[in-house]
Amino acid sequence: MTRRIAGTFFALLTALLVLAVVPLGVTMAANQNTSFRYDTESAAGEVASNTEEHLSDHHSVDQMQEALNTAAATGDCASVYTVDGALLAETPCTKAASETARKLKAQVLAGDHDADPNQNLTAQDGQWLLVGVPVGDDGQISGAVVYARNLDPMNDRINAMWGWLTLTGVGCLAVAALLSVRLARWVSRPLGTLGQAAARLGGGELAVRADTEHGPQQVQRLAETFNWMAERIETLVHGHRSWIADVSHQLRTPLTALRLRLDLLAVDVPDDRAAAELAGAQEEIARLSRLVDGLLAVARAETSLPNRSPVRADTVARERVGAWEPVAAERGVSLTVRAAEPVTIPLGEGDLEQVLDNLVANALEAVSENGTVTIEVTQAKGRARVCVVDDGPGMSEELKATAFHRYGHPEPRGNGLGLAIVHRLTAANGGHAELRDTPGGGLTVELEWPLPAE
Repeated sequence: MTRRIAGTFFALLTALLVLAVVPLGVTMAANQNTSFRYDTESAAGEVASNTEEHLSDHHSVDQMQEALNTAAATGDCASVYTVDGALLAETPCTKAASETARKLKAQVLAGDHDADPNQNLTAQDGQWLLVGVPVGDDGQISGAVVYARNLDPMNDRINAMWGWLTLTGVGCLAVAALLSVRLARWVSRPLGTLGQAAARLGGGELAVRADTEHGPQQVQRLAETFNWMAERIETLVHGHRSWIADVSHQLRTPLTALRLRLDLLAVDVPDDRAAAELAGAQEEIARLSRLVDGLLAVARAETSLPNRSPVRADTVARERVGAWEPVAAERGVSLTVRAAEPVTIPLGEGDLEQVLDNLVANALEAVSENGTVTIEVTQAKGRARVCVVDDGPGMSEELKATAFHRYGHPEPRGNGLGLAIVHRLTAANGGHAELRDTPGGGLTVELEWPLPAE
């Protein structure tokens, strides 16, 4: 984001600078050319005026010669011609006697001036600007002056001007780059800090708050809104956790006491019918206890923000297979694990164990004797995958659509909360849970988490 803002601002300033400097340079160069031509024409006109005094008024040649000497002293060239084209006088510099100068002289003497016979004619010969000026009065041409001035000094001034403009532009661009970076950091740093605070809040740090003292006013207001939201979330999460603790204590204590009383009554009841009723009551109490435990587990999964740490998924899978192996053996079910390589996933403490316990319990309930349940742990393309595969009766598409909801898939001897717990814990750790058919029959529960970049 910093690069994008800095690049955009720098490009805008560069465009504005180019639009300002280039027209200025072109205008100044044009002014230099205009001024140079005007000065050259003025100098040529001065020589023509003094020549006219000699040719038309028959004054001394001294003023004309003095004007030529002045031109020669400044490095200019000048040639004076009579009306018949004969050379009357010239400076030591002979540039005014070049082929271009002779053509210019011929045009001036021929009166090739469009509507004004006294108009000056100009031409360029290499690095020289030539001006042809008619000598005469009242439209009567008595001679011609061809004046030449070197363009190098003017070009040097124009090049120096462009050099200074370029240097100024580069300096302005350097300042613009510095301002762009500072502006980008001023805007993006608070946003980056806000993003980090949001990530930490999502990772379970409920006390994190964003900086509201730096950055643009809009970003400060956004940070204030984020802090208000974080405070609300912290209050709600702590309130839910307190409620869960209270419910856990308030429900489990009387259920435990009721179970103990039923157990004591069952010992002293001689009547078989009463004993059967008490056994049914005990079973319902046990079912109610499981329901309460499931509800509390779902509530914890929904309200808790796990503090993630690296967990060896392959190791956890083997441990859970070892823990459930006696139950699987009792039911005649083959319970295995497949993990070809170590797979480490950032998860909350104990979350993967609880997820696998629920999935294995569901699978063992679903498959028949001689069935198979397999836990597969793999990783590929930056993602870790844990699958619990069984060859049981599977699940219809209608049940799959609601299986992750509370009571969406009530097991025969369960409470319908196992898959809801799996879904909540997987999502809380940034993962995704999906149900699909096992090839050949059965159900596969696929859990997938993104792995951190190395």
